[in-house]
Amino acid sequence: MLGIILCGGESTRMGSDKGLLILNEKTWTQRALENLSLLGIPVKISVNYNQYPHYKSEFPSVELIVDEPSLAVKGPLLGVLSSHLKYPYEDLFILACDMPLMEPDLLNELYSRYQHQTTSGAIVFTNNGEWEPLCGIYSATGLSYILSLLRSGQIMQHSMKNVLEHLITKSIPLRSEQKNAFRNFNSRAELNE
Repeated sequence: MLGIILCGGESTRMGSDKGLLILNEKTWTQRALENLSLLGIPVKISVNYNQYPHYKSEFPSVELIVDEPSLAVKGPLLGVLSSHLKYPYEDLFILACDMPLMEPDLLNELYSRYQHQTTSGAIVFTNNGEWEPLCGIYSATGLSYILSLLRSGQIMQHSMKNVLEHLITKSIPLRSEQKNAFRNFNSRAELNE
C-alpha cells in the first residue's frame, strides 16, 4: 500500500497552486501528507512537470512522482496512472490535496475496510449515492486493468468516476456529519465562504 496525494492540477480557477496554499500554518499538501502518514504507510506526492521545481523546494524529491508524459490523459487520472506505472505492484490510497478539511478518522475507516476485505477494484466513500473518487483505495490489479483499457481505446472519458464504472467498486456511505470533510475548494470565492 502506498499513499498518493494528487497535486497535479492546473489550479486555474484558484489562481495559484492549491497544494501550496496555507491552512493553519501548513500547506494543503503537508496536511494531506500528515493525515495519510498516520496510517503507517509510505506517502508520495503526484505533481505535473511544471510544479516539480516548486515542490522539490518544499518536499524531498524522493517523495515526488511527476506525471508520465506518454499517458494521453489529463486530470486526476493522469496522476493516478503515473503513480501506478512507477509502483505497479502497490495498491494506492489516493487523496486529493484540495480537500483540506479531510479528517484522519475517515481515512482510517477506509483503510480498515480495505484491510478486512479483498477487492480487485476500488473502495471509496459515497456522498448521497455519488462516488467520492479522490479519496479512495485502488488496487494494483484494478489500475493495471484500467491502463490496459485505456491503451486499447476502450476508455473514452477520463474522469475518475468513469474509471470506477469499470472496476468492482465497494463503497462506504458518508454520514451527514462526515460530508464537510469532502469539500474541495477550487476558487478564492469558495475559500472565502
